[in-house]
Amino acid sequence: MAVTQFRNQIYSGVLGKLIGVYLGRPVEGWSYEKIQDTFGDIKYYVHEEVGVPLIVADDDISGTFGFFRALEDNGYDKHLPAKAFGDTWLNYIIENKTILWWGGLGRSTEHTAYLNLKNGMEAPQSGSIETNGKTLAEQIGAQIFIDAIAMACPDNPDLAVELVKKAASVSHDGIAVEAACHLAALEAMAFTEKDLNVLLDRAETYLSNEQLIAIIRDVREICSRESDWRAVREYLNPKYGYEVFPGCCHMVPNHAMVIASILLGGDDFQKSISIASSAAWDTDCNAGNVGAFNGIRLGLAGINAGADFRTPVADLMYVVTSDGGSVVTDAVIESKRILKAAAMLAGEEAEISSERFTFEFPGSLQGFAPCTFAHGAMAQVELSNYNEFTEGRNGLVIGCRHVADGVTADVSTQTFIDFSKLAANFSTVASPTLYSSQKVVTSVSLMEEGEVSLRPYILYYDIDNVEQVIYGEPVVVTKAVNTFSWTVPDTQGMSIFKLGYEISSEKRFDGHVILHSIDWKGAPSRFAQRGMLMTSIWNTNPLWLAGFASSAVQFAADFKYTYCVSNVEDDGLVTIGSREWEDYTAASTLHFALHQSGGLVVRSVGHRRYYGAVLQNKKEAVIYMQKDGQRTILGTAPYAYEEDLGYELKFSAHKNQLSLSVNNETILTAEDDTYTCGGAGFVISRGTMTCDSLIISE
Repeated sequence: MAVTQFRNQIYSGVLGKLIGVYLGRPVEGWSYEKIQDTFGDIKYYVHEEVGVPLIVADDDISGTFGFFRALEDNGYDKHLPAKAFGDTWLNYIIENKTILWWGGLGRSTEHTAYLNLKNGMEAPQSGSIETNGKTLAEQIGAQIFIDAIAMACPDNPDLAVELVKKAASVSHDGIAVEAACHLAALEAMAFTEKDLNVLLDRAETYLSNEQLIAIIRDVREICSRESDWRAVREYLNPKYGYEVFPGCCHMVPNHAMVIASILLGGDDFQKSISIASSAAWDTDCNAGNVGAFNGIRLGLAGINAGADFRTPVADLMYVVTSDGGSVVTDAVIESKRILKAAAMLAGEEAEISSERFTFEFPGSLQGFAPCTFAHGAMAQVELSNYNEFTEGRNGLVIGCRHVADGVTADVSTQTFIDFSKLAANFSTVASPTLYSSQKVVTSVSLMEEGEVSLRPYILYYDIDNVEQVIYGEPVVVTKAVNTFSWTVPDTQGMSIFKLGYEISSEKRFDGHVILHSIDWKGAPSRFAQRGMLMTSIWNTNPLWLAGFASSAVQFAADFKYTYCVSNVEDDGLVTIGSREWEDYTAASTLHFALHQSGGLVVRSVGHRRYYGAVLQNKKEAVIYMQKDGQRTILGTAPYAYEEDLGYELKFSAHKNQLSLSVNNETILTAEDDTYTCGGAGFVISRGTMTCDSLIISE
């Protein structure tokens, strides 16, 4: 069976993961008693009652979809070694900021493993019992990062288990890795097998840990006799609760509750994630795993059978890594990445659409929602997908009610973090996906006969952190599909956080506008932050600076120039942009203080995979290619320079050609084919430099 036949199940698995995490996240860390006293059964989202946003940064999401990139970054090698997954950790994690719980050496399993990797230890030794001890190696974590890998192996549990074992061994060992493999087998087989007992029987054949086998059998036995999940939890707690096992968050009680939630939920998707969220322990992890498994097994019909979990989420997710331009993403984009991996691993061809917004899965919205910005008098809108009306026809359907002269319908989607809806939990490092001077290409039509106007717009944060709007010119929309392009206006380097569309009509319009696709490609032809942009010495981290992903220890707005970047170790990076950026030039005037080397970065796909052009040791210029722990020098040239003077550097990448100019003189060129795309920014080693502007141009 071709893996493309599983495309909708991959999408529903991704959705199930998101929904489960978002359901369980607000009560993560709560006691069972507090959850019961406050909510009883958590049957629907409770984020508003807890006072947090629905869409949040979460290790269960960032780790799952971030570490999965080891497959695509390594040519979809089905025999990928554990070391490659460890290298992926180092490339995408920003220390003390992204993905992990930074709870300390010997306290947080993942933090401890990261420090082992950073200090030169390779996986699987980095997560082994031999290195870290049994207690630390068997805490929760291994199983919460595996769902995307399992989804890339539909109906192939052997491969899913092989890959997940290596991925999990970066940070875990023993029973924790076995539990991750158990879930991987279940999820891979759920694409074709729906019977829970058959699935559990087959998954047990992948286990060798007698303790885990006994626990799962015990859970299955009590769930066969007792249908009340509270009674089951009461049975499980004294045998497998946190008090029974050492450490702060052991995997055993959580894995036991995942299996119990699956069994007691049966074919009811909502009930299964409700149990996992209501039973305490690690609620977002458990509900996320249950949601992914039942999303695959029950499909979109299963997710749609209960409450409307999908509309509030609208596919939106944050995969927070050092690759800032890939942070704001959605279930469609990530499902297409998994589908491509599944095809490559299976040795098959799969046509994967390249446009950013294709709305190609049933009911997908890709982050679009009624716009909350005050555009004036706004009509009611209802969003759906064209494929819910006509099979095989995809597009965002904007259902308009009473649009008329002076009353518009406005919808938008995030292209960056909406800082008015940001939870103060995991650090949310990100870069915008859309920039001034890029061309947005939109295909649009009406579902019924009629004529309305559509105009695109952007929302951005100005230099005072205030939301502003810029509208494009209106385009006439009829029943015929019209494709038009819009060059995004200049925001003076300020971050664009939403792309939207406004529908207007001189006469009352009650109908449906269809956005068939939306896309933009390549680097901006002109994007610039320049000069001293601080508006207060008391605010060194304004929102215009938040568009950068920084692994440098200090990165701040400067009192004299635009930025100050400093790092006590080698290679502190600060980057902006996305993987859509291909051929471009990055330019800045750099002033060096005490330092070892510093300069510019292009085509960064994480902070250990990029091209760098630096001035170092006050005597030479270097172009190099960084790939994980290996640096390849592509060219050097003598260049004497002084501290505290400004040097205008321009670092260009065009196809496989790289060039560095200083003060408008090209001093170094090189060739390399390793990286074809990625963001731009700065790199500093063992010191400080101030940077007057960053200019991206064709």
